[in-house]
Amino acid sequence: MTLTQVQVRKDAIAEAELVETELGVLAENAVRLEVESFSVTANNITYAAVGDGFGYWNFFPPKGDATEGKGIVPMWGHAKVIESNSDEIAVGERVYGYLPMASHLDVIPGKVSEGGFTDVAEHRQPMSPIYNQYTRLAADPEHDPAKEAERMIYGPLFKTGFLIEYFMRNEKWFGAAEVILTSASSKTAMSLASVAKKNSPDIKRIGLTSESNVDFVEETGLYDKAYTYDEIGLLAIKDGVSVDFAGNAEVLGKLHEHFGRTLQYSCLVGATHIEARSSLKQDGDLPGPKPTLFFAPDHAVALFKEHGPEKAGQMVAESWHNFLQEVDGAITIETRKGLDAARATYVEMVGGNIDPAKGIVIEP
Repeated sequence: MTLTQVQVRKDAIAEAELVETELGVLAENAVRLEVESFSVTANNITYAAVGDGFGYWNFFPPKGDATEGKGIVPMWGHAKVIESNSDEIAVGERVYGYLPMASHLDVIPGKVSEGGFTDVAEHRQPMSPIYNQYTRLAADPEHDPAKEAERMIYGPLFKTGFLIEYFMRNEKWFGAAEVILTSASSKTAMSLASVAKKNSPDIKRIGLTSESNVDFVEETGLYDKAYTYDEIGLLAIKDGVSVDFAGNAEVLGKLHEHFGRTLQYSCLVGATHIEARSSLKQDGDLPGPKPTLFFAPDHAVALFKEHGPEKAGQMVAESWHNFLQEVDGAITIETRKGLDAARATYVEMVGGNIDPAKGIVIEP
């Protein structure tokens, strides 16, 4: 059986190629997953951009010849069990979780429950456990067969937005009256805006975006006001916090220069503008607070530890369903067939060609 992977050059993430090799014999206690579908979003580009620093390249080692310096970008999606050496996982089961941009994945199920399992493969243990968990769809209360595409496109990004709002609210928004979100058309920013609108209605939501995306941002109804990046100098000076999803050093600098000490907290999340990604080494020169990187898995672990899995899950689910209602119809879902389409879509997004009104699903 053939394994196909989209392998990316770590030092030049816009370069990606399809590589085919043999799957080989399934290991003892392992399960072989056939990847059915996954979404490609700006979140995946962030995984590639910061891969070495956060271990994202380590989840799915590339196979075949000449793999030195190459990696596989993680995706979120659905897969089906096609072979099993586990007494607890049956052939034909479907799961949702962290998958490679590839045709297949072998996992070793551990901590198996009715609702899911963890891949206990040795090479995955140093990374956050959040990424190693797989949901068994047959017993998943969040699973809606009619909303699988939305879950892949928005799900992981939504959870990051939820966790940012939860963190900010626990800190009483650092005394701020408003939150300024860069890359406001991105799905993570929209998620944060939605949760803040519901849970922190007194905090004004300001969206910053490119001129071509202003109409889209305003039409979402998630922001009190939308501005272009060129209009940062027009923003009223008041106590605020910024959440930077763009990773653009120039934009971040403008925000800090404009607000100065009235900026109460500067949060760094993603990198949708790879070509202008900010450098943390230079951020010490900025006026106002030092930009602080937000690592969602750590905050997720803290949330579940504080409230317990059941309560935390209910909190996320309630906000998730509200978000789905708010963004219903906001994007057009486009399904593309084949891993070459995945490779092309990924390269397109690395180049910054991301249409916020479109959600892309790949069926390998």
